[in-house]
Amino acid sequence: MPHISMVTLGVDDLARATAFYEACGWRRSPASVPGVVSFLHGSTAALGLFGRDALAADAGVPALAGAATPSEISLAMNLSDPDAVDDAVAVAARAGAVITAPAQPTDWGGYAGSFQDLDGHLWEVAHNPFFPLRDDGGVALPTDDAIGG
Repeated sequence: MPHISMVTLGVDDLARATAFYEACGWRRSPASVPGVVSFLHGSTAALGLFGRDALAADAGVPALAGAATPSEISLAMNLSDPDAVDDAVAVAARAGAVITAPAQPTDWGGYAGSFQDLDGHLWEVAHNPFFPLRDDGGVALPTDDAIGG
């Protein structure tokens, strides 16, 4: 089955980015290599932080100039309720994130806010009452059987 087990973000300053994500509640793995790469534990996936130029070299592509553009990718955390969304957005702001959309009710019946991390990566923090969470915190998307397909 297709899945994502890790997301790796190219960052300008590895120590600064690692401190930001730790302040947001991610836990650094002992598999991290100081000054090279930080691996962080989440509840459903791992997050890797790698210097932009090193990430580009590792992938065999030209160096990645400048901060991430929000239209390139958006990462998301789905949480159990609106209060958890408010708390997560507040924690990110205290850690230095730029709040790009305050947490508020959405037009699709949920509750969400967005922020950019220290390197410009865009995150959405949401509560979607139509996508229940599994015990591990992962999203339980509807299956074709559940929607009559």
